[in-house]
Amino acid sequence: MQVLFNRCAGLDVHKATVVACVMVTAENGTVQKEIKSFGAMTRDLLELGDWLKGHQVTHAAMESTGSYWKPVYNLVEGQAELLVVNAQHIKAVPGRKTDVKDAEWIADLLRHGLLRGSFIPAKPQRELRELVRHRANLVGRRAQAVNELQRTLESTNIKLGNVVSDITGVSATQMLEAILGGQTDEVALAKWRAGA
Repeated sequence: MQVLFNRCAGLDVHKATVVACVMVTAENGTVQKEIKSFGAMTRDLLELGDWLKGHQVTHAAMESTGSYWKPVYNLVEGQAELLVVNAQHIKAVPGRKTDVKDAEWIADLLRHGLLRGSFIPAKPQRELRELVRHRANLVGRRAQAVNELQRTLESTNIKLGNVVSDITGVSATQMLEAILGGQTDEVALAKWRAGA
């Protein structure tokens, strides 16, 4: 089979480790392999990037398992053309499976141009996507907290939602603080209602 990339790497990424296999194909067709394990902390991934750069790796590939690939991608991006490949597309040969064999298998498939990377947006778009997802998560949690407050008030027969339009607004908060302070007189509580 024709070799498309002479200097490539396969990365087997896990929660706490990254096993990297660099394959360098010489002009006479001989292949040199070097395998090294790295941790998954920032300093380790930066060391991985330097190691790949030191071997003049032009192409690297890794599986897109879970979210473990994201820090590797973010810190190694720009060192080489980096492919994130669907794990279903990298079916290893049957037999005993090890991280080293997986890294070698990924490197060998990449070396022959048999891997197709998933679409990974540019860094600014990835950062915006993370921010939007985080905001949506916060909005959802706030709505859940407001609903729980409403249920708790209703279960104690406090009909705050009948008196104010927003149970998290200033008037509602002042009424709740008065109730917590021991106030039970409806007329006294009504003075906190906006416009009353």
